[in-house]
This record gives sequence, structure tokens and C-alpha cells, in this order.
Amino acid sequence: MAFGVSFKRYEKKYLLNPEQYKILKAEIDKHFIPDKYGETKICNIYYDTPEYLLVTRSIDQPIFKEKLRLRTYGVPKDDTTAFIEVKRKYNKVVYKRRIHMPYTDAVKHIESPPKKDGASQIDKEIDYVINMYPGIEPKFYISYDRSAFFYKETSDIRVTFDTNITWRANDLDLRLGSYGESLLPEGYRIMELKVPNTAPLWLAKLLSDLKIYPTSFSKVGTAYKTMLARQVNASVISTANPNLMKCAHLFTVGEINEYSYMETE
Repeated sequence: MAFGVSFKRYEKKYLLNPEQYKILKAEIDKHFIPDKYGETKICNIYYDTPEYLLVTRSIDQPIFKEKLRLRTYGVPKDDTTAFIEVKRKYNKVVYKRRIHMPYTDAVKHIESPPKKDGASQIDKEIDYVINMYPGIEPKFYISYDRSAFFYKETSDIRVTFDTNITWRANDLDLRLGSYGESLLPEGYRIMELKVPNTAPLWLAKLLSDLKIYPTSFSKVGTAYKTMLARQVNASVISTANPNLMKCAHLFTVGEINEYSYMETE
């Protein structure tokens, strides 16, 4: 049996270097409290079509985009609770639908959604997305260690820090363990600020003072771009690398320069 959850919120992502994280985290600790799970390893399989339709659409930053993923908290066994999630973003607002069931059942569900009477609205939405993309299949493994915090004044405001972001495009079974290649230089983190409307004024000012600005960083998008760059022998990504130009439409100039910086660190 599947159980569903849905919600919507605004999410903003920020790429933090080690020094920015140190200063920001000291202030976060004054105003936020850790959630009940503490630090959690989140493991995901991202699904896509044979042509990578979902991730390429996402990279184009349209007004509407969606992702399908299978998620567990920690490395699962056959009977570990797993979540099938559809994450949509429309006009900067994030909508998430998810159902949960044992891991092996979740894998089978995505491979062939069962037809059943009395399915919930969330079940129907997720199955609609699965059926809408012919040939959808596992494409990327992505895991990371997440620390989550809630604002003391309201639990509707949440901050998360993701580190040790790891990816691979093979062995796409979460039971095989958490291993692969790093997406970021050592010490770098992705911060996500999740709010129903706006962030506290003090936090917005602190981010500005530290020169921490929103980024469109996507874990699966970055994994896909890295894979493409390697396919054209772009071992060091830079504007001077002619091989990169074969897939340059997937990158902004800022992203190319950022990749070059990160490769040479």
C-alpha cells in the first residue's frame, strides 16, 4: 500500500565556500534548531527518458519543469521505506508529490505502475508522470549528507546544508551503497532556504554581506553536464576548450567559468 504526501513552497539554493559556511553557520545556530533527524544521508535515483528529456528541459530553466526520483534515507534494504517523488517547479514555486512503500515495491511501481481501484489523487499524479514519458528509466545516482534546521519562530522556514554530494551513472540501485564521484570541491556546500513566502530580514542581509547569492545549481543537472563534458573529452572545462563547445548550449558563461575554477582548485 502506498501513502502520499504533498506540499508547496519557495526554495532558493546557494553555493557556499568553506569560509562563507563557517560564518553563516555560526549565525544560523543562534536562530535555528536542528530537526529531529539531525544529519541524514539522502540517497536518490533520478529517472529520465532515453533522450534525457527531463534533465535537459530543467537545464533550459523553463517556467515549468519536473523530476521523477526514488529516494531513501540511508542505504536501503529490500524492505526499507522508499519514496517515489515527483518534484515540480512552476513560476519559482516548488510542488512535491510523493508516496512511500518498501524499496523493492517502489522500484517495481516505477517500472510498471499498477492499475488499482481507489487510488489517491497523489498516486494518480505520480503514475501519470511515469506513464507520460515512454521508456523512463534510472539514469543517475546522487547522494549527499544533509543537515536540516528549523527557524525558532516558525517551523515553516527551513534551512538545509548538503555536503559530500556524490554521483554516478552506473550501478543504479540504492542497495549497492553510497559511492561515486564528488560534484563539488572539498568543503563546499549547497544551502537550500525553504520558505512559504519570504526569508527573515536579518538572514537576507547576512547573505548579502557575505556575497552569497542564489544559484540555479541542480545536482542532477550538474551530473548530466559533467557526463556530457567527459563524452567530448573536456577534462578541464573552460571557454578555451573547443570540445566543450559541442555541448555549450547546455551551459551559461558563468557556469563554464565556475566549472573551470572548480576543476583547477
